[in-house]
Amino acid sequence: MRVLLVEDDASIAAPLTKGLTREGFEVERAVRGAAALERLATPPAPDIVLLDLGLPDVDGFEVCRRLRAASDVPIIVVTARGEEVDRVIGLELGADDYIVKPFGFRELLARIRAVTRRQRTREVRIGDRDIALTPKEFDLLALLAEDPGAVWSRSRILETVWDPHWYGPTKTLDVHVASLRKKLGDPAWIETVRGVGFRLRAQT
Repeated sequence: MRVLLVEDDASIAAPLTKGLTREGFEVERAVRGAAALERLATPPAPDIVLLDLGLPDVDGFEVCRRLRAASDVPIIVVTARGEEVDRVIGLELGADDYIVKPFGFRELLARIRAVTRRQRTREVRIGDRDIALTPKEFDLLALLAEDPGAVWSRSRILETVWDPHWYGPTKTLDVHVASLRKKLGDPAWIETVRGVGFRLRAQT
């Protein structure tokens, strides 16, 4: 499995690279955000990105946003920024997981395996076309598909797909709905019920 480690601090990157290599991962390091974005556009693509937020050239959140716009590659934010608002922003921008330094290597390893395992099973097929979804996009679609035509309130979707005690901004839901509509190829599949929430259009 190819890991793209986006980390400018050599004292952190070196032991991480050594540990991951020992576990059988192929690790490539990018020191700057721009280099990470360039690497993503060059085959073969990494299987997962470990992204530090404190980069010397581009803000890590902006790198996360651009990575997610360009690819469905799993992203784990690895950072010293542990405030709730930072976690919310990172996940809103498309990160699949968020781990705060300092952390145990075994914990990181478990998170990598969990995220990549979910990614392998989060695929939807429409006709002969495979639709690769992020874990949250898949969970959102699966929830709406439980009862096609039924309206799900915004609060219930956030509590079910994100967190039972969700207190963050609801814009993250709109971002994921927009992304899901684009990937499905027909915006009308997911209908907005103004003032209430969303529903999956019942097929006739």
